[in-house]
Amino acid sequence: MAHLRLVWVLSGRGWADCTVSDHLAEAEVTASYLTTAPEDLLTAVTRLIVGESQCRAQFEAEPTAFRWIFYREGANVWIRLLELARGSDHDNAGTEIWSTQQNIDVVARAVVRCFDEVVREYGESAYRGKWGEHFPRTELETLRTAWREHRGDWATSSAPSNP
Repeated sequence: MAHLRLVWVLSGRGWADCTVSDHLAEAEVTASYLTTAPEDLLTAVTRLIVGESQCRAQFEAEPTAFRWIFYREGANVWIRLLELARGSDHDNAGTEIWSTQQNIDVVARAVVRCFDEVVREYGESAYRGKWGEHFPRTELETLRTAWREHRGDWATSSAPSNP
């Protein structure tokens, strides 16, 4: 359960590939700069950290969309990643391409590390030049702060059943 990795690679002007993996499987999804995909992912994980039980983020790949659905119960987070023909489609119209159950601390660490690696590799200026938008510094630091402030909150949480 304690393995989660995200890799965000700028694959072309305004395009990124995100690979997510755990100890069982991996999936690769694409995001376009036409939406706020990195900000949405960082914000969704921040919302989980501060106590929301369900939230989402969506990557648009024009016309395909990839929807991240997060369910939290106690210290556990179940992540489902759906591929949809269109971004406006209901979850039920999507195909699950990856899922995992992880500890909230593992999820936060993986997402923070992912974007720390992005800024180390590209730098904020080159990131903007390649992605077309500013590096999501505010959202990354908000997540980092929430993670630090709430780490003790789930340390004593009991292990719930699957959502």
